[in-house]
Amino acid sequence: MNRYKQRMTLTAAAVLVPLTVACGIGKADSGPVTDRQPVTGIDWRVDRLTVGDTTRDAPAVARLRIDADGTAAGNLGCNHFSARATVHGDRITFGDLRTTRMACAPDRMDFERALARTLTTGTLVARTGEGRLTLTDGDGDRIHLSHTAPD
Repeated sequence: MNRYKQRMTLTAAAVLVPLTVACGIGKADSGPVTDRQPVTGIDWRVDRLTVGDTTRDAPAVARLRIDADGTAAGNLGCNHFSARATVHGDRITFGDLRTTRMACAPDRMDFERALARTLTTGTLVARTGEGRLTLTDGDGDRIHLSHTAPD
């Protein structure tokens, strides 16, 4: 390769790489992406759950809290749960959920099963901004949460 072609290739790479990175940064469903807003130590209300093309509103009692020591707890919509949680930057992984076993109306139980499945399918990507948190799994399913005062 002659020097002119090398210089053109390097110039194109110098322009395209930052452009590609910049195009990947934008807004998430929950507002601007901010990697510095913590997700731990905050009481989050589960607002809704999007699985595939279906979005369902959460029961009013659905909650999530992850503490810095790796404990997670909350309410799936009917039953309380606890689990171990690992937080690395914007990646969160939940261990097996331990839940109470109350029976609720069928629609609440359906929501609860879908939320539990989404929380535990693998690593979730967290996006925060403006008092909101969105957790997205590898399939694109999303848990939409908002900051709330402790119960």
